Amino acid sequence: MDATVDSLSSAYQDFVAAAAAVIEAKEQSSGQKTAATDAALENFKQRWELFRVSCDQAEEFVESLKQRIGSECLVDEATGAAPASPGYLAGSGIPPISAVRLEQMSKAVRWLVIELQHGSGAVAGVGDGGAAHHNSSAPFDARFSDDAQ
Repeated sequence: MDATVDSLSSAYQDFVAAAAAVIEAKEQSSGQKTAATDAALENFKQRWELFRVSCDQAEEFVESLKQRIGSECLVDEATGAAPASPGYLAGSGIPPISAVRLEQMSKAVRWLVIELQHGSGAVAGVGDGGAAHHNSSAPFDARFSDDAQ
């Protein structure tokens, strides 16, 4: 994480320095377009792009951490590895599930999302009462041995 912060900070400092160089070049040329102002503007453009890339990388890093933390918390709650919050699952009578089972369900959901995104799964239409149509060649229950009983 420190490397990501350092990279972002460095890119920002370079961007600000390039902006200052553009202002300085404009002042030295009395607002006229010169080779120095063109070079300063080109450097500014490059530093801006590098700063944007650094911001995108930092955002991706934060998102991956959020997903990882969320997944770990979900697995802990589902498997009973972590103490439940007051009123959360503790009083619901829902037994914890195994991490393997949770992972299987997660993969199945991802598979269904991909299938729907590619248009191979039919989504319920307005006139069909909201019922979803399942692909009969690959029923959802067949993916889980526990559900197939």
